[in-house]
Amino acid sequence: QMRLVEYGGGLVQAGDSLTLSCVVSGRAFSSYGFGWFRQYPGKDREFVGSIDWRGRLTDYTDSVKGRFTISRDSGKNTVTLQMNNLKPEDTGEYFCAARLTLSYSADEYEYWGQGTQVTVSS
Repeated sequence: QMRLVEYGGGLVQAGDSLTLSCVVSGRAFSSYGFGWFRQYPGKDREFVGSIDWRGRLTDYTDSVKGRFTISRDSGKNTVTLQMNNLKPEDTGEYFCAARLTLSYSADEYEYWGQGTQVTVSS
């Protein structure tokens, strides 16, 4: 089993930066890839980005490329989403999720955190 807990959400202004952390418990951290998703009220979860189990491969949805960066720290069992130059359209509930192999589809991830709210005011 794996437990994921997200931290770091909040209310910021457009142009600000925010760092989300996903702390993972369980012995399988180093074997899993992780994805970040966001969800708007009444909408499906949307892929934001992912990082593979080695931390060598990352991928991002087009709208966040150049602004968001995903990293992982095996010593702390933590996956981080660094968000810069935030825009109002980045507002949403952000979730981290784990899967052995990476996918853009939320349905294919095995483990999920409870989410953290990010609100960007204009």
